[in-house]
Amino acid sequence: MSFIDSLLEQVTRSADRLLADASALTDAEVREPSALPGWTRGQVLVHVARSADAYTWLLRSASGRAPLGTRPGTTPPPSISEAGAELAADLRLSLERFLGEARAMPADAWDRLVTALAGWRHPAWFTLRRCLRELHTHHVDLHCGYRTSDWPDPYVAWALDDTLATLKAQRFPLGLADALDLGLRWELTPDGPAVAAAGHVLLGWLAGRAPGPGQNLPTPPTWPQPPTPGWGQDRTPS
Repeated sequence: MSFIDSLLEQVTRSADRLLADASALTDAEVREPSALPGWTRGQVLVHVARSADAYTWLLRSASGRAPLGTRPGTTPPPSISEAGAELAADLRLSLERFLGEARAMPADAWDRLVTALAGWRHPAWFTLRRCLRELHTHHVDLHCGYRTSDWPDPYVAWALDDTLATLKAQRFPLGLADALDLGLRWELTPDGPAVAAAGHVLLGWLAGRAPGPGQNLPTPPTWPQPPTPGWGQDRTPS
């Protein structure tokens, strides 16, 4: 299986699992608070759907196969009035559009650079990893029984490696990070504190989805961070 096919399979599995839980929510439940402070479950669903639309737009910009249209935003509305079934259907359509665009991508388009809304650039293939991160993280936020311990090991290993590489470049004051169950270790700064825990616990902490697994640990910055090496900067207004 190719690298791209493997990522597509991971995104598809994660999308199916999120959609199953989203479809089971009642109208009342989508208006209840999520695990993300200040957001309802419905707002989480809308955010993931609009993020998928943004990723679809990026793939279209790389492939040149389809008209781009207006670039989607990802900010959720202040209130949600739709029924749960309508929100789940909207999410399903958005994810199906993204996966359909990804499966139709020309092979030579995956390495073309696209620009995130935040301004940093990355190859089109990294959009698949961004979508995977969005699905896993906000599935936890949905507060419907999916936990950081449900994150697959390959995702946890990649997300830790990506996040800690960026934090090291930013001189985040953490010395060592050990993912005990994965057998992985990262060295960041020579004088910072060390932390050791299961990989999903470390990632949950760095992602702001779990408490720090130790005492006197630095506070992680807003997550996610741009990837390292960053693939350059593009501040052209969109």
